[in-house]
Amino acid sequence: MIISRTPLRMSFVGGGSDINTYYSKYGGAVFSSTIDKFIYINVNKKFDNGIRIAYSKTENVKEVNLIEHKIVKNALIKLGINGGVEITSIADIPSTGTGLGSSSAFTVGLLNALYAYQNKYISKVDLGVQSCNIEIDICREPIGKQDQYASSFGGMNLIEFMKDDNVNVTPLICKIDTIMELEESLIVFYTGITRSASNILETQKKGMDNLENQLVLAKMVDLTYILFKEMQSNNLSVFGEILHENWNLKKSLVKSISNTFIDECYEAAIRAGAIGGKILGAGAGGFLLFFAPKNKHAGIEKALSKLEKLNFSFENEGSKIIYYGK
Repeated sequence: MIISRTPLRMSFVGGGSDINTYYSKYGGAVFSSTIDKFIYINVNKKFDNGIRIAYSKTENVKEVNLIEHKIVKNALIKLGINGGVEITSIADIPSTGTGLGSSSAFTVGLLNALYAYQNKYISKVDLGVQSCNIEIDICREPIGKQDQYASSFGGMNLIEFMKDDNVNVTPLICKIDTIMELEESLIVFYTGITRSASNILETQKKGMDNLENQLVLAKMVDLTYILFKEMQSNNLSVFGEILHENWNLKKSLVKSISNTFIDECYEAAIRAGAIGGKILGAGAGGFLLFFAPKNKHAGIEKALSKLEKLNFSFENEGSKIIYYGK
């Protein structure tokens, strides 16, 4: 039996520049961190030659080609596993449409577990590469590449998407007190709305030929480098302002990124003392993130009392095998 544990991520700045139609021409960059909310994948030998998969539904099939779950199906094909295996997954939070990169975390954790099941090691770099290959190239999901690398590596990183399709991951090096202060300054709420990131990102991809959208993404990439540099200098004073500017830029890309409810929640948090914030992920639902002084958090919670607060901490390990046994 193998169990992998893979973290979800919070993307602060630059989201959208990790889509091929943009970074292949201009290069892209995001600044993000993984958190202590995980997806667990369990892989075990099945007593017969069939395949059992349990996620939001359960599949029992006799051969790989009959599997409905596209990621599981293609991961098994990629690794040459034809049967006699049972795969189950558990998530700490709702596993789809929440903006925390759960789909890619699932893919990363699945590959990590399947390689261990075959008594093989896979590096963090290869986990990122192969997860992108399955989701983007094989399953044709209209998504970017940041989530796969974030969950593979773990920690707080500048992730750069080069024109030649390579990805650079640079860990943030700063004082531990700075990280702790950032963690204490962030407050996150669940909107209760789940949505398809693919639909939003597909619309965004179609608008990449628009010069205005290209300029918006270029500004977001610039903000990514500015924020990363300020964090390296242990300066948190601009964090909230950059989040706010990035959010306003992101909303201009696609109308469906926000809606009346999200805008009302955002404005209520700002009135209660938040300096800046954003919807995590592609937009239209999921989790709302705000940066605010600690003494303003109670007021923000009161202003958003209808939403569920998410308690979290940053994590630094990335996807890992937490159980390897017979």
